[in-house]
Amino acid sequence: MYHVKDYIQIDKDILSGNPVFKGTRVPIQSLFDHVEKGISIDEFLNDFPTVRKEQVIAVIEIAGKILTSKNIEQIYETAA
Repeated sequence: MYHVKDYIQIDKDILSGNPVFKGTRVPIQSLFDHVEKGISIDEFLNDFPTVRKEQVIAVIEIAGKILTSKNIEQIYETAA
C-alpha cells in the first residue's frame, strides 16, 4: 500500500503549493500531461531524472485508488 505523503509533497514554498514528486520540484501534473500526450513512463523519467520509477508507479496507483473509491462522489463534490 502506498502512502500519499511518502510520494507526493505539497509545500507552499515549492511551486506555490502545487503537488510535486516528494524530494523534487517536478509537478505531479507533468506526469499526467506526458501520459495524455502518449509519452511513455520511461520517456517521462528521462525528461525528469530526479523522479524515480517507484514514485511514478506509486502516484499512478494512488490516483487509481482515488478514482475508484466508493467516496468518489464526495471527492467530486468537494472539487466542484
